[in-house]
This record gives sequence, structure tokens and C-alpha cells, in this order.
Amino acid sequence: MDEYKSKWASGDLSCVSVFHKFVVIAASRDMARKVFNSPAFVKPCVVDVAQKLLGPTNWVFLDGKAHVEYRKGLNGLFTRQALELYLPGQDEVYRKYFDKFVDISQRENNGKPVPYMPHFRELMCAVSCRTFVGHYMSEQAVKKIANDYYNITAALELVNFPIIIPFTKTWYGKRAADMVLDEFAKCAAKSKVRMAAGGSVTCIMDGWIRSMQDSEEYRQRVASGVEVDESEKPASLLRVFSDFEISQTFFTFLFASQDATSSAATWLFQLMADRPEVLDKVREENLALRNGDRDESFSMDVLEKMTYTRAVVKETLRYRPPVLMVPYLAKKSFPLTENYTVPKGSMVVPTLYPALHDPQVYPDPETFDPDRWITGDAEKASKNWLVFGTGPHYCLGQTYAQLNLMAMIGMASLHLNWEHHITPRSEDIKVFATIFPQDDCPLVFSPRD
Repeated sequence: MDEYKSKWASGDLSCVSVFHKFVVIAASRDMARKVFNSPAFVKPCVVDVAQKLLGPTNWVFLDGKAHVEYRKGLNGLFTRQALELYLPGQDEVYRKYFDKFVDISQRENNGKPVPYMPHFRELMCAVSCRTFVGHYMSEQAVKKIANDYYNITAALELVNFPIIIPFTKTWYGKRAADMVLDEFAKCAAKSKVRMAAGGSVTCIMDGWIRSMQDSEEYRQRVASGVEVDESEKPASLLRVFSDFEISQTFFTFLFASQDATSSAATWLFQLMADRPEVLDKVREENLALRNGDRDESFSMDVLEKMTYTRAVVKETLRYRPPVLMVPYLAKKSFPLTENYTVPKGSMVVPTLYPALHDPQVYPDPETFDPDRWITGDAEKASKNWLVFGTGPHYCLGQTYAQLNLMAMIGMASLHLNWEHHITPRSEDIKVFATIFPQDDCPLVFSPRD
């Protein structure tokens, strides 16, 4: 992490060379925002091998009209009304895994601390898959994806050779990616059948496919000459995407969420354990909003009233932002400043961490202080809040992600006690796509009476 900080401190712009690729790093807030908001010059690229794993036709790599065609159908899947439909599944997953955490600590390890980062990765994969595809995917498939996703993350490291060679990181990553794509395609086929039969929407995939089918029904009625009232026209007319196109899209959802939410969850549990006064406030708020009944499931009304818990989540995302940088590709020569033009074909990488640790905007930025979001001016610093990017490729799931983390830590505070076994590496950061404590967060969980 020190190497990254040193590079960012060297100036608003700096550069490195990785294999054949020239990489420009935009370290300041304004330089980062300019990259995010310049779709005429740049497009998301992740790393070279990403297109081989996610697919070159994946919507995340598209721009212009092709990108908009996907996005107009996906926006409606993250509205308040839609997000509320996904809560029961998330509630179920959290209850199951919190019991599992206690079992790991108390039965399997006799109350001794063990690293929980891998378990948080599995938890976040399970809750993501339940939200994305409901019960269309088996628990065995979810566990396999959670385990094999390490290979995908490792394959997407910038320093990897950009050709898939047998038994290398990229080769293992490609095998894992193909498995994930196959599982999501199976889910898409099942959802299409269930939605066509009139089933209720219980996950994001259902909502998208229902919109496709409604759009197709409308088009067929119009084509057959039936007079259709304007009120019956879907808000967005979507084409019917293939099972593979749907699978690619949900793979990108998992790609965007898995490492980032695993990082955020790990830091949340560590930060709460090390700051019991903050955890006590989270408990107090969550119990009060449930009228003293800790077993009451979370609802959108409850989540939206979590003022302090929201502040804790936002401060965690600022203090330990999961994503440090977001690679883009210069589609053509890009005049980034008056004096410098990024060459066509170069990677240009906006950096998020410096904007989120700017002392002019966030006083004492190296201190974890949730109150800065309540009594301070942090909420006014929208230009620095780059956790989810900005511009035409901003993260669709940013509201979902924050509510999901609030639901997780709020429920955990009511049902669990946990202790952090602090080591000399607990506050040191390792970078593996996102950021984690170097000791992988050794914890002990016990049930809360």
C-alpha cells in the first residue's frame, strides 16, 4: 500500500509501464473526475485479460448506444421498490451465515481466533447470488463460485501476462469464469420459464426478464394491429436478451460486488470490534428501530431510518475504500490537461483513495469518525465521494451496496458478539483487487443473549 501512496503523492499525474501497456495514473480528485466524465475519450477496460474472462461483448465494455441499451433496462432494478423485494432473501442468508460464524468459532476452533476474511467472502458471494438470481442457483454452486472466485481475482491483477497460458493464473481464472457464466446462464433459462408462467419477482434477474417479456408482449400486440392504450406501454422498451447476454451481465454484477463488498464487510467487522463505543451505538439504533424486538427482519423503512449505521458504513467506505483505482482505455488521444495528452491505446487510471483522504475535505482523514457524516460536512463533499465512481459508468448498485452493508452490520450487532485478535499486521493493508487487513481479520464470534 505504501508504494501506491508514494506514487499518488508524486503528482496529479504519473505513469508506469506494465508489459506492453503504458499506464497513466490520475491521482487527484479533479483528474480522476475528468477521466470518469470523458466517455468520448475513454472506456472501462479493467485489464487486458478481462475481456477474455468476462467476454468482449460484455456490456461493461460497451459504450455509447450499445451501453445505454443495457443500462436503461437495468436502472429500474435498483429502485427503492425493487430493492425491497430482495430483502427477505438477504435476511435469510445473513441469519444462516451468522449461525455458521458462531459454529466456526465455538465448535470448530474452541473459541480461538481464526481469519474470517475468507468466510466474509463466502457470505458476500452468497448474499449477492441470492439477490441476483434468487433460488435458481444451488447452495453447492454458490459455494463453488465463492471458492473459485479467488482465481478470477488473481487472473485480473495488472501484472499478469496478458495471454492465457495453461496452468497460469489467467488460465485458472478463465476456467472459473466459464463456470460462473454457465451457472448464470442456467439461472436465466429457469427465470424465463418462471416469469413467463406468471411467477412473482424475487430477485434482480426476475425483474429484468419480466421487463423483457412485458416489452415483447407489447411489441407483439402493436404489430398485430391491436389498439394498445399508452398507459400499457412499458416505461422502457427492452429487447429480449439471450441467456448468455444475461449471464454476462450478472457476471459483471458479481465482478463489481464480490471483492468490494468482501473488503467492506471485513473492515466493518474489524473496525466495530476495535471500537466498542461505535458498535454500541449501532446496536442501540437497530434495536430501537425494531421496537426492542431484535428478531424483527429488516425492512426498507427500518434501513432508511438508520442514521448512525449509515454513517458507520459510509465512513468505512471512505476510511478503507475497497476499490483504489478503476482502469480505463484511451479510445483516442485524450487531452487530459492543457500540457499533456494521453496517447491512444494507453490505460488511464483514475484513483479514488486520495480524494477520500483529502484533509481539506475530511479533517483528520486517517481517523475513523462516523460522526463526520452526521454533524460534520462530509455529506457536502459530493465531488470527493468517488467510492462508486461517477459519470456514465457509475456503479448502478451503489444504493443497494450501502443498504446491504447496513443490514448486515445492523443484524450482526443484535445477534452476535465478536472479538478481534489484534496482530501487528491488523492495520496494514494488502491489495488483492480490493484492500484487506494483512492478517485477514482474526475474530472470535459468540451468540448474543
